[in-house]
Amino acid sequence: MNRIGITGHRTIPARARSHVLAGLRSALSGLDGATEALSSLAVGADQLFADLALARGAKLTAVIPSGDYEACFDTAADLARYRLLKSRAAQEIRLDFPHSTDEAYYAAGAYIADHCDLLLAVWDGHPARGLGGTGDIVDYARTLGRPVTVIWRDGVERC
Repeated sequence: MNRIGITGHRTIPARARSHVLAGLRSALSGLDGATEALSSLAVGADQLFADLALARGAKLTAVIPSGDYEACFDTAADLARYRLLKSRAAQEIRLDFPHSTDEAYYAAGAYIADHCDLLLAVWDGHPARGLGGTGDIVDYARTLGRPVTVIWRDGVERC
């Protein structure tokens, strides 16, 4: 079984969005039902990846960082999309953190890096803005020797 994980920014500027979608589609091309897609289902890169992986027949594993994770979604639409994707997951891994903290986010990203064969990173290449950010997870995956494919449009800065 191929296991592909995602780490990425929650905010993808409009100028990068079509490039990111094309990169994710390309990375996921040729998938079959034997592929496992690991995602925390956060807004942004995680949800884009989960949607595309499910559309290509992958089995989704939702890695939930904390017991109160749903409280982190800013809008009703974002929460509804998270719940829909989670309901479509073949498996749910719920980490043992009661609250959504930077440590919980780092642990979820590390879990994904630990359990994938390839990590896709929707990443602008800059250091993480807080523990558990995309840059931290890319660094962690690379220390494991995990292949990392970075998807981002050159010249576009994240907000």
